[in-house]
Amino acid sequence: MRARPLVALTAATLLAVLLAGCSGDKTAEPDVPPPVDLCASAAPAGTVSDAVVVDGAVGSPASVSLAPPLAITSTERTVVVEGAGDPVDSASLVDYAVTVFDALTGAQVQSQGYDGAPILPTPAANIGQLIGCAPVGSRVVVAVAGTDQEGPTVRVIDVLGVRPGVATGADQERAEGMPTVALTDSGAPIVTVPGGEPPAETEVAVLKSGDGAVVAPGDSVMVHYAGVRWSDGTVFDSSWSKGAPTVLVTTEVIAGYKEALEGQTVGSQVLVVIPPASAYGEGTINEDDLSGETLVFVVDILATLPAVP
Repeated sequence: MRARPLVALTAATLLAVLLAGCSGDKTAEPDVPPPVDLCASAAPAGTVSDAVVVDGAVGSPASVSLAPPLAITSTERTVVVEGAGDPVDSASLVDYAVTVFDALTGAQVQSQGYDGAPILPTPAANIGQLIGCAPVGSRVVVAVAGTDQEGPTVRVIDVLGVRPGVATGADQERAEGMPTVALTDSGAPIVTVPGGEPPAETEVAVLKSGDGAVVAPGDSVMVHYAGVRWSDGTVFDSSWSKGAPTVLVTTEVIAGYKEALEGQTVGSQVLVVIPPASAYGEGTINEDDLSGETLVFVVDILATLPAVP
C-alpha cells in the first residue's frame, strides 16, 4: 500500500473540481433517500406492550413480569422510561442494549449490549419502528409478532447513546493526484475521478482523521461508503443509496479495502484507490462485473467491534 503525499486544497483545485466535466475528469454522486421520520415510524402502543411490567435500571439487564403465552399479532411499542438525553434522528447511530423474552414461555432468550456483551451501534432508521424518536436514557418495551424463522418475542430496549452517522474527524490536507471528494449536506461523498491512467498499486489517503478506536484485523466495522469505477466515474455500490451504513469484516473484503480499513481510527474518512489485482482481478472492463476495474472508495469509519477470540 502506498500513501500519497498531501497538498493543500487550493482555490485553483476547488475550481478544477467545479469544472471537472470540462477536463476529462468524471464526477459521481450516490443517490440518497430522504430522511426517515422516526416519530412517525414508531409502532403504536398496544395491550400486550402496555401490560409488560419491567424491573431494573436503564442500562442494566431487565427482568419482566408477563403472563405467557402472549398473543401478539402486530408490533406494539410502549415507552416505560422517558429519557432526558439527546434526541435520536434518522441520521444517527444508536448505542443500545436489549433483553429478549420468549412471548410463549416468558423465558429470557437473549441479553446484549450491557457490560461484558458489547455490540455495534445500529442506524436509527433501521429500528425506527421499535424505538421511534425516544431520547437517550429511554427504556422501551416492544412486542414483536412471530415469523416463519422466529417465534413471538418481548424486547426491552434501552437507548444508551447516539453518535454521528458520518465521519467527524479533523479534516486533512488533500492527497495530490488522488480523486477529489466533496460532501453533500447529508455527508454523502461526491467523487471526481481525474483523467489519465489509474495508479498501479493501492493508494490510501485519510480525508478526516478520527480519534476513536483503531480498526484491527478481523474487526467488524460499521462503515458508510461509496464505490466508484475509475474507468467511467460511475457509482457501482453505495451504502448511502441504501439509506444506512453497513457492517463489514476486514478479513472478508477485497484486499485493497482491507488495507484501507485496518489501522485506521473510528471517526475517520478514508479515500482508497484499488487496482484490479487487489480488487476483483484482471480482465476486460465490462458492464456485468468489476473485473479489470480500478475501484475508488470513500469510506466513513463509524464504529468497530473486535473479533471474538
